Amino acid sequence: MAKIAVIGGGRMGSGIAHAYLLAGNEVFLVEANNDASIAARDRIKKLIQSSIDRGAEVLLAEVSKRLTFLTSIEELPSCRIAIEAVPEIPSLKNDVLSRLDAVLSKDAIIASNTSSISINELAKSLKFPERFVGMHFFNPVPASQLVEIVFGTKTKNSTTEIARESVVGINKTPIIVGDSPGFATSRLGLVIGLEAIRMVEEGVASAEDIDKGMVLGYKYPIGPLKLTDMVGLDVRLAIAEYLHSQLGDRFEPPALLRKMVAEGKLGQKSGEGFYKWEK
Repeated sequence: MAKIAVIGGGRMGSGIAHAYLLAGNEVFLVEANNDASIAARDRIKKLIQSSIDRGAEVLLAEVSKRLTFLTSIEELPSCRIAIEAVPEIPSLKNDVLSRLDAVLSKDAIIASNTSSISINELAKSLKFPERFVGMHFFNPVPASQLVEIVFGTKTKNSTTEIARESVVGINKTPIIVGDSPGFATSRLGLVIGLEAIRMVEEGVASAEDIDKGMVLGYKYPIGPLKLTDMVGLDVRLAIAEYLHSQLGDRFEPPALLRKMVAEGKLGQKSGEGFYKWEK
């Protein structure tokens, strides 16, 4: 049983915590305050119960005993891996990572769940960048089998290997990718998502029919527009703006995406995006 720290208990962070708990690890989840911790605890309990309902041979009370909530990074005990899962805001991530770097022992691995921000850029906030790696989980974490492990120019091979073994240990499949804007998966996934939004914008087809075409025609598990709703239109916009700045006009955000974000239509979390969602 390893001690794992997760910083941020939103949809993604709760999913990561759930995965490590289910595999028998002890998890320390750091949230901003008690209210946020209570919300994260509810999310994780629901995820654990869903796993039990699907046949996982664990007890909710037993798993819950291995979950500890903290409201400060400085309260963390010695951990094998600490995974940052806060919003895609570079300054926020840099603050979290530098604090982890100062608190954790030198043999601990620090990982970022970023889906697009350069690992080399984030590593500049660390005194020990050799122990830093990207661990990009996918939404929804319980249903996704993939974790993209991203190494930077200063990441030690042993750090990458520890991250890989950790992913295998939670019954997911790792792929190893060098640092590049959008890595491999976000870059490819965003191209498809942005083009699907442009097709809605141009009146080519409805969101439902575009998604149905990709699911039935290309065997996608979920259509690109429904996935955009689940990820969050604001998150997709932020990634698109970053990749646009790094890779050029093919990643320019469609006007419809900007308009929907400005109107607060962020997808599942707001109750409306390309689909209507029950809160």
